[in-house]
Amino acid sequence: MSDASQPRSSQPSVGVRALCDFTARRGDLDHRFTPSPSARDGIEGHAHVVASRGEGYRSEVSVSAEIDGLRVQGRIDGVCRDGRTLEEIKTHRGRLDRMADNQRALHWAQVRAYGALWCREQQLSEVTLVLVYLDIVSRRETRLTESCDAETLWQELTQRCRDYRQWGEAEASHRHKRDVALNELAFAWPDFRIGQRDLAEAVYKAAATGRELLVEAPTGIGKTLGTLFPTLKAMPRRSLDRLAFLTMKTPGRQVALDALAQLFPEPGAPLRALELIAREKSCEYPGRACHGDACPLAQGFYDRLPEARAAAAQHGWLDRAGLREVARQHQLCPYYLGQEMARWSDVIVADVNHFFDSSALLHGLCRSEDWRMALLVDEAHNLVDRARGMYSASLDQHRLAAWHREAPGGVKRSLGRVVRSWQALVREQGGSSVGDAPQWQQLETLPEELVGALQGASSAISDYLGEHPEDGAGMLTECLFEVLAFTRLAESFADHSLCELTRHGRGRSQLAIVNLVPADFLAPRFAAASACTLFSATLSPVNYQRDLLGLPERTVWHEVPSPFSSEQLEVRVCRHLSTRYRDRERSLPGIVETLAEQYQRQPGHYLAFVSSFSYLQQVYDAVREAYPEIPLRRQQRGMSEEQRGQFIADFRPGGCGIALAVLGGAFAEGVDLPGDRLIGAFIATLGLPPREPRQEVLKQRLDTRFGRGDDYAYRVPGMIKVVQAAGRVIRGPEDRGVVVLMDDRYASPEVQQRLPGWWPGATS
Repeated sequence: MSDASQPRSSQPSVGVRALCDFTARRGDLDHRFTPSPSARDGIEGHAHVVASRGEGYRSEVSVSAEIDGLRVQGRIDGVCRDGRTLEEIKTHRGRLDRMADNQRALHWAQVRAYGALWCREQQLSEVTLVLVYLDIVSRRETRLTESCDAETLWQELTQRCRDYRQWGEAEASHRHKRDVALNELAFAWPDFRIGQRDLAEAVYKAAATGRELLVEAPTGIGKTLGTLFPTLKAMPRRSLDRLAFLTMKTPGRQVALDALAQLFPEPGAPLRALELIAREKSCEYPGRACHGDACPLAQGFYDRLPEARAAAAQHGWLDRAGLREVARQHQLCPYYLGQEMARWSDVIVADVNHFFDSSALLHGLCRSEDWRMALLVDEAHNLVDRARGMYSASLDQHRLAAWHREAPGGVKRSLGRVVRSWQALVREQGGSSVGDAPQWQQLETLPEELVGALQGASSAISDYLGEHPEDGAGMLTECLFEVLAFTRLAESFADHSLCELTRHGRGRSQLAIVNLVPADFLAPRFAAASACTLFSATLSPVNYQRDLLGLPERTVWHEVPSPFSSEQLEVRVCRHLSTRYRDRERSLPGIVETLAEQYQRQPGHYLAFVSSFSYLQQVYDAVREAYPEIPLRRQQRGMSEEQRGQFIADFRPGGCGIALAVLGGAFAEGVDLPGDRLIGAFIATLGLPPREPRQEVLKQRLDTRFGRGDDYAYRVPGMIKVVQAAGRVIRGPEDRGVVVLMDDRYASPEVQQRLPGWWPGATS
């Protein structure tokens, strides 16, 4: 975690790259896919050019100056032997004439800024500036040269500094007003809810002292407001630049925005809040490519950006609607305006992938801008599984074969090697799928020949697309992205992940790198933040979260006592039922009778959770046949957002019925149904993952690394799902309800001790 104990310098400063990025881009937004060199390619390319220059050539030459109170600094890529020729080295793939105009303008602005600084430092009256473009494949250089007089360059740089300084002074004024307002910020309500003050105090201490905090707080106490308020209050004391509120699901973003609106109800509040939306959900012209020739909002994007950026900063409230309004006024793409405003917003509400994914925007900005950032991670019990997905990748043999058949020229040859290497791997592993059942195998090591072939294919596709950018929207780009995702994970492959081969028949197999322990990837992310609070109603045991997420040992654990009493909830255990996989057919009559008996005794809205969609269908059919008078509905596979919303809306006050859902699915958490909208929940499973081969490998890895294999692979994640589902019933101090645990294992002391402490003793 970054150190914020030392005060920052009072003199504003900016790097040449950041200065030019802010002031020099012009023309269209152009996000047509053009393969770009990797960071490693860039470093190697620079080294190649420097090595070819001979004696007397100096590289990475530092320059700086103070201009109108702003310190500008940077490093010149190369100063030639004569001391009057400067080089800015850029690497590229493919045709140079396809480089976006805004990118070329940025490159010229950079080298001209370096020229101004160098001439002032060396007292030169003129200088020769060279843009050196190195094709990393052919190693061919393209040199663009311009002779400039020092006075013109200095005037240009001075104007850029004035433009940036004007913005910087406005930002400093905004920051001062923001911090004053945060110091004076009052809670949104006259009183805290029961447990909410306890939560807020723990979060404030963590944010103010730069600690990681895991806090388990019950549902219904207002966790969102109880974490946002104290973190905002701590921002001036800790000199925090940004606060990121990270959510697992879309509805969580709106809850956070609503809480912010409660804290700042008056228009014109000195706090900029930004909601980051996925590109596909914010695109105004679906189906069009992101460049000026296809989309009117991309045409002239950088020419209109300065005004739009200023308007967005003035607007302040940049939720989806607010950002779209500003973007529409200035005829800009709302998605890319949002990406820009992420640099200038105080609070960013976004999905967790925006900070924790391998190419996360917020993490990248945090590092490049040297931000002191606070993180609030909502529903943090989901972060283990979400992070595993972020650092896993798979490839499909059938899709690769299809891409090979359609590929052009040299790409076809490279993909042909992939196809042959894959076939050889399958032969080496032996065996085949039996009937419709897939065959799963763990590979002890990565298949080196196949990985090498994939790396060669990614280079071939990148080179081809560099020469033929018109093909960048088709299957080759799709192929490249999937191959790159796999090969990049292959570079960091270790015991935190496994490599698996799954076969579904001849020519139909999948190869995957599956992350098991995300801690190795997440630990550097937590270290980049200045304070972090992860909160949920189900985070215990603390060691499970700390071990699997890579949190440091010093992470603080805090448990907020529940405001609810045992009188509010009846808990029943069906000791005569077993929902183990082998017993599911026999369990149906008992489940049906239990559902019907409770419903007939106390009609109202109920949720009944089972372990799978197939089991759900069996229960649904059995109840409908035995008790057709009971209103019954069920969760469907692949429901849209609208369908999920309607499913929840059907829990109307005063209504009744039983809704069947899958434990761990969309309706098992994050659903708020207070009062008589939900009076009970049935849970017909212990929530344990099936004992499949991959899950057993996970158990072994976790046992080797942490000594808690069975707990960490099965019991803990299972009980988290159960307690989350049961938490839908009691949402407020006036709620009353029942939870029926439908499995004999719930009666065991080991399971009983994992249930919430405020629950009453279970009855049979």
